[in-house]
Amino acid sequence: MAQKATIYKVELSVSDMDRHYYETHKLTVAKHPSETDERLMVRLLAFALNAHEQLEMTKGISTDDEPDIWQKSLSDELELWVALGQPSEKVVRQSSGKADAVIVYSYGGRTAEMWWDKIKNSTTRFGNLQVVNFSENDTSALGKLANRSLRMQVNIQDGDVMVSVDDTIVYVTPIIWKNADQ
Repeated sequence: MAQKATIYKVELSVSDMDRHYYETHKLTVAKHPSETDERLMVRLLAFALNAHEQLEMTKGISTDDEPDIWQKSLSDELELWVALGQPSEKVVRQSSGKADAVIVYSYGGRTAEMWWDKIKNSTTRFGNLQVVNFSENDTSALGKLANRSLRMQVNIQDGDVMVSVDDTIVYVTPIIWKNADQ
């Protein structure tokens, strides 16, 4: 019998001083049976880093032709495609053709570094692609904060990120591996 997704209720408060975005999002997030707590928290962090009223979680891990997070315009054009982990070169190419902007948030320590070394030369032609890496220490600490009823505060200032859940604070330093050309 197939396992079902675990539902997480998340109250995500974002204070992004860099973009002047201050909002609280009430999210119901389905955690796929194969998804780790670490990946779930990276997904929530990616949502916070790109928070916008049109931003949505998708079916993600269970669907190959959708990103983990996307933002569509009111006329249904794909403005932002957010992928997690280490997508194949083919997925990066296809998503870069579908969306105005693509952001890949990689994590996983040495595995992520090996992935980037393998595909970075083929990504130079994608001017709408940004690749950001999170350190293994940062994402491991985030994974420990996961619980099914989550009140999460994310503060962003000068590119630095502070994530707090209850009385625990994790500082995350996004490392830009590739900037979009815009």
